[in-house]
Amino acid sequence: MDTYKTISKPSEPILFKERKSKFYGYCFPVSDEETIKEHIEALKKEYPSANHVCYAWQMGIETKSYRANDDGEPNNSAGMPIYGQLQSFDVTNTLVAVVRVFGGTKLGVGGLISAYKEAAKLALENSKIITKVLQQRVTVIFEYSEMDIVMRLVKKHQLHIISQDLHLKCKMILSVNKSDFKKTLKLLKAHHKLEIKQNE
Repeated sequence: MDTYKTISKPSEPILFKERKSKFYGYCFPVSDEETIKEHIEALKKEYPSANHVCYAWQMGIETKSYRANDDGEPNNSAGMPIYGQLQSFDVTNTLVAVVRVFGGTKLGVGGLISAYKEAAKLALENSKIITKVLQQRVTVIFEYSEMDIVMRLVKKHQLHIISQDLHLKCKMILSVNKSDFKKTLKLLKAHHKLEIKQNE
């Protein structure tokens, strides 16, 4: 797989009501657990009267990790239904949180599952989901006199220049679609005057 889906920016909150309980759904792009903690704490501050801030997240591209949190609701009645929507929309590096403000009527486990699932679904539908291409980086070191050759290669094979340091000895960091990486590496190495370093 050369591509993955994620959300481009935090979504606007959506409100789902079920028998006087209010469920506010949110989506955030995330890349580490520290950021997730900050978002959850911010929501708890924003809704001091909320009974629960339940959430699920999924991170990683080739190997994914996830967590689902019921925040005091009955086991698997909130976090897992939210996580199910992350899977359904096939997004990663994403946190979905649902804030519940209790309305006085108990919903039962079945009612909670469907309410959290619906709020998560609406929050994801309300997000801008984007497809990203997996990239790998390579460093090319060369004499200034080889500049034309390098630029021709960059243009012909649609490589992205991440950074360049152009002096007598030049250094360029290029970004390559992961699926084309081996082929591109071979092409670059075919030019003996270029020094190629694979970036981790």
